[in-house]
Amino acid sequence: MPPALRRLRAGPCTGAVLLSAVLLAGCSGAPGAEGDEAAVDVPDRAQPSSTAGVPALDVQVLADGLDHPWDVALAPDGTLLVDERGGGFTAVRPDGAVRSLDADLDDLFATGETGLMGLVLDAAFADNRRFYSCQGVEEDGDAEIQVIAWTVDEGWTSATRVADPLLGGIPVNEGSGRHGGCRPRFDPTGQLLVGTGDNAVGSNPQDLGTLAGKVLRIDPQTGQPSAGNPFLDADDPTTRLIWSYGHRNVQGIATRPGTQQVYTVEQGTDRDDEVNRSVAGGNYGYDPDGAPPGPDGGYDESVPMTDLDIPGAIAAVWSSGDPTIATSGATFLDGASWGGYAGVLLVGVQKDTGVLGLRIDDAGQLVEQFRVPELEDSYGRVRSPVQGSDGALYLTTDNGDGEDQLLRVTPQV
Repeated sequence: MPPALRRLRAGPCTGAVLLSAVLLAGCSGAPGAEGDEAAVDVPDRAQPSSTAGVPALDVQVLADGLDHPWDVALAPDGTLLVDERGGGFTAVRPDGAVRSLDADLDDLFATGETGLMGLVLDAAFADNRRFYSCQGVEEDGDAEIQVIAWTVDEGWTSATRVADPLLGGIPVNEGSGRHGGCRPRFDPTGQLLVGTGDNAVGSNPQDLGTLAGKVLRIDPQTGQPSAGNPFLDADDPTTRLIWSYGHRNVQGIATRPGTQQVYTVEQGTDRDDEVNRSVAGGNYGYDPDGAPPGPDGGYDESVPMTDLDIPGAIAAVWSSGDPTIATSGATFLDGASWGGYAGVLLVGVQKDTGVLGLRIDDAGQLVEQFRVPELEDSYGRVRSPVQGSDGALYLTTDNGDGEDQLLRVTPQV
């Protein structure tokens, strides 16, 4: 998208805020052009009931004219870095200037749900200017998904590959691009977690010899398996990279502030989306290959997201049930200014529109689920909610056709 179309737009949107345990009446029907993420009509939902202590929210559009922006990160100097699935990094500067970065993306594999996907800044970004992307790559006619490390200059004009790749060999569905993942986030120990998709191949989630349908854990400087990984003694070097398995399509990873708890978000089958508490070596029970073949003899979309008949399978913290809403990125809200929202896990919604809120207790049990009213049916599909170091919430929408926006959400004071 030409830079001229990426313009600053001010104008906060406010409204009375209500919070609830809303019925998640979602959507039904087969996936459309965007696969599992396709928007569909949503039946009426029950009205939320008010909850004390929840602030009204201001919503400001920082940039528009974007096309499928996948992720966003706030740098220490106040610059926001955004990427788009079809290719391109954009910097939104503190003064409102919106600038496309010069970056080599000539080998980008962008098909269906796969392309330039998640990104995250290095913990030492202020010193090393380093960030990480997870993206489809095509070389010599073969495609895969890779984690690539970049550096960006201080003037935010260009990004340069410095570890190309940091991690390769993540399978991709070359025909459709379905279930490509791919979310990188740091865990509480400073290691890089990478959530991947199963490529719509039924054998992948339970196969410890592939990186598809997994959460990986790697050293962010070397790309090697992290100390403490559960399968470090495995003969297969691929297996040593795995933190957990039995996943379908990991779209979100969020660390709970002040704890060692990590939660993952998956887009599900025709019957379940899930939020899971991440544990080392965990099997999250997705096994379409272990069920009878689907109607076409292949990938069966009707099986449970978590098959509890699998020994040791870990039940989800939250599940959508049928119909699904195609959950995506996630972040915990932290800070006293958020009032009743503090501590809530926010999850982007792709089939429906808006943001799902989950209140989870200290033991990892679901207490409440609700929708954020100011974001409901107002901005369309939400790919990635991310709380910045400034305390604000940043959102990327995912409506396509150059109609997407970068939003900044703050509590009214």
